[in-house]
Amino acid sequence: MLDNMPRGTICIEDIEMGMVRYLRKVITDEDIQMFAEVSTDRNPVHLDDAYAQDTIFEGRIAHGMLTAGLISAVIGEQLPGHGTIYMSQSLKFLAPVRPGDLVLAEVEVTDIVIDKRRVKLDCRCIVNGKKVLVGEAMVMAPSRKFD
Repeated sequence: MLDNMPRGTICIEDIEMGMVRYLRKVITDEDIQMFAEVSTDRNPVHLDDAYAQDTIFEGRIAHGMLTAGLISAVIGEQLPGHGTIYMSQSLKFLAPVRPGDLVLAEVEVTDIVIDKRRVKLDCRCIVNGKKVLVGEAMVMAPSRKFD
């Protein structure tokens, strides 16, 4: 991974509107192979060059949920970070991610409900300046009061 952001926890009491955290990661053939193994999704569009060449993508692509997993990593490691509970996630896949692509995964705080410890996050993944995934997450953030 190529991120330099601190890992840990930002408690609900310290979260602010507009906060952004991110990571950058190059998606490798090994990442795709491991994701296929763990998820049991062995669709040949991800694994077989010859097969994938004859698809609308004209080559292999990473699993969409592998890309989405980078959003989960930012949420679970940085914003809010350790102790965060996922409540919901919407995703829209806009373009394929290919082996060798450098993905920038970002989350941005768009709403905070302090008494319920809820944080709404705008989520996006970008490759070469182009959005490849967008969505929104609702999470329960840790609190110094309870944790």
